[in-house]
Amino acid sequence: MSYSSQLLSNASAELQYPDVLERVITFTLCTVPACVLLYINGTMLFTLRSKPVFRDTCRYVLLYNLLLADTVQLALSQVLFLLAVCSIKLTYPVCGAITTLAILTTVISPLTLVVMSLERYVAVCFPLRHAMIVTIRNTRVAIIALWAFSSLHNLTRIILLLYFPFQELESLQMTNFCSDFAMVLGSLSDDYDTAFTCVLFVSAGIVIAFSFISVLIAARSASTDRTSALKARNTLLLHLVQLCLSLSSTVFNPILKPISKTVTNAVFVRLHKFLYVLIVLFPRCLSCFIYGLRDRTIRPVLLHLLCCRLKAKVVAASD
Repeated sequence: MSYSSQLLSNASAELQYPDVLERVITFTLCTVPACVLLYINGTMLFTLRSKPVFRDTCRYVLLYNLLLADTVQLALSQVLFLLAVCSIKLTYPVCGAITTLAILTTVISPLTLVVMSLERYVAVCFPLRHAMIVTIRNTRVAIIALWAFSSLHNLTRIILLLYFPFQELESLQMTNFCSDFAMVLGSLSDDYDTAFTCVLFVSAGIVIAFSFISVLIAARSASTDRTSALKARNTLLLHLVQLCLSLSSTVFNPILKPISKTVTNAVFVRLHKFLYVLIVLFPRCLSCFIYGLRDRTIRPVLLHLLCCRLKAKVVAASD
């Protein structure tokens, strides 16, 4: 295991919840918001499949893909967090299966933001070609390509794991809590994972920034619809913010490493919970709030579904 991974192991080893009350409070404070966010995300996913206008519009299809990836990430992150709170350590095969799915969706999010940014770029800078380039068929092909690329990345990580001498281990039982960093075994896997993450987010940032600047230039042109260009500019700016938040969640464990060396165990546990909610939970619900409340087509349908379900639950509880 590389030096950075070893530091993470030490930090994970310090994450102990010796008091039962502390565990119960942590479980409640972190699980309730996660369940609420999963409920809202689930309603949003249902909304995006409820009407033909959502199923047949390219940007809504891309939004569904982004929201699906974020929802799966949120659910898996919460599962892994609760396992750590309860001090449950998995075996390498089980942890590998969970983190493989988590990493698959982690790569999907920034790539989907890239495609959504390019769609806005084409809509503003090439409005006459937009209907020809951005079609439902091409959008579905792009989504399949995103999932294929992410799957290839996961396959590469699995192949690199084969170089780790598992036969020398006394048991496949993990000594640390399950996480994607805990499954980075060996310097080769560590170097690949770091390089891939850097290239992915730098490339995504460049594409989104290019789209944003191009739309800004187009907005000043007399031949461009200024209202449409300004809306696209705001959307691309939100995409850039989302990309930064997605990147923040990938540095969650590296942030914990130096903190674990400078504070006491009790303070570290509380900081861990706070950073988890801020860095992991919050970015995963941002897409729903940005598009669900900002989009005039989605907002009434989403609010109607949320209000009807809440009323139904209140009536059922009163009965």
